[in-house]
Amino acid sequence: MSPDPGMSDTREMLESISAPTTWDVAAVAAAIDACLSCVQSCTSCENACLAEEDIDAMRDCIAFDQTCADICATVARSLSRPVQADAGFLHSLLEACVRACSNCAEECARHAEHHRHCAICAESCRACLKACAALLEQA
Repeated sequence: MSPDPGMSDTREMLESISAPTTWDVAAVAAAIDACLSCVQSCTSCENACLAEEDIDAMRDCIAFDQTCADICATVARSLSRPVQADAGFLHSLLEACVRACSNCAEECARHAEHHRHCAICAESCRACLKACAALLEQA
């Protein structure tokens, strides 16, 4: 059977796992994909912040980028392992991810007018926040 061309690799992989889940597979796949995108955006934003002339003004942004990238990476990996998953643990991780993404988006938005990388990162963080919050609503 050929894969659905509109289906992400993430969703296809999750659907191939025979473990029962209480969460909608499409929502889990969307959260994983949003987390991975956020990891990339935060990592790139952090690195771009280091190149800014007034690095002192970017310190908080760098710290939020680092935290957000780390949490999003952990959430993506944890959601990718549904076999014998601990729903309470995943719920806590998703809550942490929503908070990290909110904090990072807010800080990046403060710099977005002057730094395109911050505008991009803020948008990616908001998308991840939305995908993880949608998954939390299913819990």
